Amino acid sequence: MRTAHQTYNPCPPTTTARFSIPPVPRHGLRHKAASKPLPRDVIMNLAQRTGIVSAATVTADEERVEEATMSEVEIWNGKNRLQTQVVDVSKDTVAIRSIDWDRDRFDIEFGLEKGTTYNSYIIYGDKTALVDASHEKFRGLYMDTLKKELKSKGRKLDYVVVSHTEPDHSGLIPDILDTFPEASVVGSKVALMYLKGLTHRPFEQTPVKGGDKMELGASHTLEFVMAPNLHWPDTMFSFDHATGVMYTCDAFGAHYATAAPFDTELQALAPHFRFYYDCLMRPNARSVLTALRKVKDLDYTTVATGHGPIIRYNLEELVGRYRNWSESVEKATAKVAVLYASDYGFSDRLSQTIARGITKANVAVEMLDLLSADPQELVEVVGRATGVVLMAPPVEHAEAAASISTLLSSLKPKQKIVVAESYGGKDEPVDTLVASLVDINMTPLFDPLRVKQTPDQSIYQAYEETGTDLAQALTQKESVAKKKAAMSPDIAKALARLSSGLYVVTADSKGAKGAMIASWVAQASFEPLGLTVAVAKDRAIESLMQVGDPFVLNCLGEAKYGVLMKHFLQRFPPGADRFAGVDTFEANNGAPALSEAIAYIECKVKSRMETNDHWITYAEVTSGGLTDADAKTAVHRRKVANYY
Repeated sequence: MRTAHQTYNPCPPTTTARFSIPPVPRHGLRHKAASKPLPRDVIMNLAQRTGIVSAATVTADEERVEEATMSEVEIWNGKNRLQTQVVDVSKDTVAIRSIDWDRDRFDIEFGLEKGTTYNSYIIYGDKTALVDASHEKFRGLYMDTLKKELKSKGRKLDYVVVSHTEPDHSGLIPDILDTFPEASVVGSKVALMYLKGLTHRPFEQTPVKGGDKMELGASHTLEFVMAPNLHWPDTMFSFDHATGVMYTCDAFGAHYATAAPFDTELQALAPHFRFYYDCLMRPNARSVLTALRKVKDLDYTTVATGHGPIIRYNLEELVGRYRNWSESVEKATAKVAVLYASDYGFSDRLSQTIARGITKANVAVEMLDLLSADPQELVEVVGRATGVVLMAPPVEHAEAAASISTLLSSLKPKQKIVVAESYGGKDEPVDTLVASLVDINMTPLFDPLRVKQTPDQSIYQAYEETGTDLAQALTQKESVAKKKAAMSPDIAKALARLSSGLYVVTADSKGAKGAMIASWVAQASFEPLGLTVAVAKDRAIESLMQVGDPFVLNCLGEAKYGVLMKHFLQRFPPGADRFAGVDTFEANNGAPALSEAIAYIECKVKSRMETNDHWITYAEVTSGGLTDADAKTAVHRRKVANYY
């Protein structure tokens, strides 16, 4: 039941909120691929094309102000504050941003520190087009906002452009079609097929393919770019030639709820932008690079994302980060083919979770849908892979059966295999899949991953850790060789003279618990009181130490560190309880603390700095205590610095 509530309103209800936005730089506006500032006449042209920035603004270098209309706040599910925002994006273009200020999980597998937004857009040509919709939890708010906005312009909907059919963007399309039955749904062939299963009703359709254009009138021409696997098989971008706005849905997004509609707070946005990429786009790095190649000749000046701020002021920087991160992933020598069943049970989400675990260990991923894969493409993807993850497809599905047959004939003897359930209700039994692999002398690396209940945080954790373990198995020899080659013997011995303490880092994020032995720890500041911990990128606990996450640093005593060190140095199976048999108590921040530690320090992650193989995590100390006032911290000394 939805109820309006004024107390928690981040912005005054149904009023105009004003947000200061930096002007377009007078001599610094750059095109997405430019290496030099654009000429002034080009700057003026781009500024005027947006329909918001005037020539006078560019000339005067004055701060300009965006105006956004905020709805009243509604409370959903007893706690989440929901609100809609309407803001001009460009000429004849309006965004409706559905803001969930309090959402703390997204698809369960990763947490949100700053809520999220679901963005949709209206383009007013001679015809009116809506690009994407919103999550069904916004049903009343969104539909009221949409109808009010269209009524204010005296318009009806002619087209609904579906960038992809994931429910958080298409959940309200049935409601929209009920209200505007004459509207035609524009999407890829795959998207329209999926949408039939969502709407359970006939509707007008306009199928499009890559390179197609649609005239809306008043100079607005939409050009469509197919961008599959970002992060669903049916994803497409839409580019408006009149305004330079490119609509990308999930790509370039961030789970970051803020009243400022544009990317004006780069430093604050950056960690959320990166975490979002790591969770959703990094496993599809090859697809990211393919999409960037497809749009390289489009003169886009704004990226209208499906989540988070609209990208305009840091366009070159943020698109460049996607390119650099994805190129880095694709340089990996090991690759894993993740084969899943789209739009079936939890196959999409669980496969993405495994893929995230794989890419944490610097192994590339290629994802392929078993239900729609071309046989030759499947052969090529498996042929490039050093490892394969097989998500159980639906039983008695003709396309899936054909894909499994092609897979079995394409596997190579040295490839490492993982088999996992999809929890779709009609999974092909994993034991049957394993038996088929054994028949061709291919034994899976681990026991099959099984799901006996609706996936929760512990199941997602097990799937992610399985992905990381698979990647580490593929790169173990290479990793050892790189560590040996990283420094000369003399430097290795000299660097080893840097001694450090011995600690155990413990964390708990929504029921997913982790722990690791740490020695690369140092106090970093007095005010605020802070410390740093170096965390290897392929550590399981890394996912639980994002910005905003709490953890405990447990200091081990020199007299009795052996038992705890031995326990936490063992290699745990994916999803295993790290604290079984260990005496703990819950710290004030919710993380487990070790009863046998001589001291514990409660921390909250404030920022992270990336190196090639570690995250340097800076955390503020929030509390702590001594459990043995007389004990000294155990000291860790090494003979060579090639290892911890």
